[in-house]
Amino acid sequence: MYLLGYDLGSSSVKASLIDSQTGEVVATDFSPKQEMEIKAVKTGWAEQSPDIWWENLKQATKVVMASSGKNPKDIAAIGISYQMHGLVLADKELHPIRDSIIWCDSRAVPYGEKAFEAIGDEKCLSHLLNSPGNFTLSKLAWVKENEPDNYARIKYYLLPGDYIALRMSGKTCTTASGLSEGIAWDFIDNAPAAFLYDYFGFDQSLIPEIAPTFGVQGHLLPAIADELGLAADIPITYRAGDQPNNALSLNVLNPGEVAATAGTSGVVYGVNNDAKYDPQSRVNSFAHVNHTAAQKRIGVLLCINGTGILNTWIKNNTSPNGINYVEMNELAKQIPVGSEGVSIIPFGNGAERVLTNREPGCSIHGISFPRHGQAHLIRAAQEGIAFSFKFGMNIMNGMGIETKTIRAGHANMFLSPIFRQTLSNVTGATIELYNTDGSIGAARGAGIGVGLYKDSTEAFSNLKKVMTVSPETENKEISMEAYSRWNEKLKNELSNNIV
Repeated sequence: MYLLGYDLGSSSVKASLIDSQTGEVVATDFSPKQEMEIKAVKTGWAEQSPDIWWENLKQATKVVMASSGKNPKDIAAIGISYQMHGLVLADKELHPIRDSIIWCDSRAVPYGEKAFEAIGDEKCLSHLLNSPGNFTLSKLAWVKENEPDNYARIKYYLLPGDYIALRMSGKTCTTASGLSEGIAWDFIDNAPAAFLYDYFGFDQSLIPEIAPTFGVQGHLLPAIADELGLAADIPITYRAGDQPNNALSLNVLNPGEVAATAGTSGVVYGVNNDAKYDPQSRVNSFAHVNHTAAQKRIGVLLCINGTGILNTWIKNNTSPNGINYVEMNELAKQIPVGSEGVSIIPFGNGAERVLTNREPGCSIHGISFPRHGQAHLIRAAQEGIAFSFKFGMNIMNGMGIETKTIRAGHANMFLSPIFRQTLSNVTGATIELYNTDGSIGAARGAGIGVGLYKDSTEAFSNLKKVMTVSPETENKEISMEAYSRWNEKLKNELSNNIV
């Protein structure tokens, strides 16, 4: 039997078909090959059409099925991973009312801040584990105030993954984990946060049915099966936001386990067994995919905007004749640990939650024109990204999450020897790299949900480790000295930043 997993991102939709027994990827594809359009009508806005998601999911599915040569009737289940925090509004015919307001749209910040102040930090943090912030319910509040005609047409509000599942099955449902990522789950009452819905004036009938994260959430409609080139009635048995799903794909499910990604933005996601929160909401706490009232599993998420995007900026702006990432890494290796005094603060991609929504920007420190060149900038950028991870992980450590081992996919910034070694040196953690991704994780999740695997241990028994990176005894002290220098520069930048 086979398992089909989807990963709906803001740049593309990826599909993977895996063999349920061996865990091997039979076929995989993503669409489009160029990034999907993000509409930004105003500064800070970011919207995408759900129809675009569907068209690209359809294209990726067709390529996967054609290249695999497998019989669609042999697919046991479908799993869905999706970009978190987005808002999709469905009318009574279950069609989208407007484009989705996606995760990186910041228009709802004032609505979340006002709610936090009005309700009170103690109530919000103890029940929601977060400030309402710029999350899904705050986005819905923006629609209510600014687009009353659209608001009046809403039958259900959905997350991006809920919409994809609806399109496949005709059934509207969400999950407790999904509601928590919208900051709409009450961890004390173990139910949707009635007090927050009441504050915003939302009727709870807007919430679709709450389904289990693992389990049958619907079946593929015959007409949709024809459209996708699949078999009718395949069950959809798993869905989760991209970061909880990334943790699942790395078998990070229990307290003390930590997953990381470092693409355009960077994320560290650790699991707690207690409903703890950061009083300043610099990191966020959500119900993990295996959270229950009886066995708490809280995912603590650190997000850093300026990670891979800095590395790409350096690539595009320091080499007039062009350079690739492998060549960048080779140049960086020529420079000693600590970049001979050059420090780069990487926060040049907007407000950083880890910095209490301040915007210090990206800045370069310690440059000596006769001494430093392109290779120093490359190394200092990669070290600076690792230092920003260390800075945020210190907050997570204060919440009881140890970082003895970090698991990550062998991709993006983790392909850089400088980045991964620096991160290991300054955190003291061993880094384990695996060949997996969100779509593969979603497929394994579907296998758990449909009962092909008795538990996660069996589901991940054939997960293959590519590489282990351990702290370097000889360079750890130098790395920490460079981090301390970087941290002082950051403090100076923040002191000059007007909140």
